[in-house]
Amino acid sequence: MTVWRALEGVEDYQRWWPWLRRFDAGPLVTGEHWTCAARPPVPYVVRFHLALDDVVAPDHVDATVSGDIAGRALLTLTERAGACELRLQAVLAPARSLLQAVTALLPPVARFGHDRLITTGAAQFGAVALGSRAALPS
Repeated sequence: MTVWRALEGVEDYQRWWPWLRRFDAGPLVTGEHWTCAARPPVPYVVRFHLALDDVVAPDHVDATVSGDIAGRALLTLTERAGACELRLQAVLAPARSLLQAVTALLPPVARFGHDRLITTGAAQFGAVALGSRAALPS
C-alpha cells in the first residue's frame, strides 16, 4: 500500500512538515517512542512524546501522547474502491500551564492552531509524501 509505505518513511517527516521543529524517532513499529516539537501558526511551540502502543501494517497506529498535550491518537487506513482513506481520531487536551491558559482564555486561538496544523499536515502529506494534489483539502 502506497500510503503505508509513505508513513513508514519517518526520516522524511520533517521535509513534509516544515512546522515540525523537532522530530527524534525510530521506525514506525510497536514500542517506539518519538519526541516531537510542532510550531502551529500561533505564537508557541507544542512539545510532546508519542508512545507507539500498537502498530499493525497497513491497518493502524495507536499511540499515547504526553508532554504539552496528552491523550490518545489512532490513525487508521482503509482501502475503498482503489483509494485509501486515512483517518485520525484523537482525544487530546493541554497538559501544561501555557497551553491550558491559552485554551481557557483564548479558545478560538487554540482551536485555530490545532485545526490549521491538522489540515495543513494532511494537505502536505498528500502533496509532498504522496505527490498527489487530489489529497489536498478544499
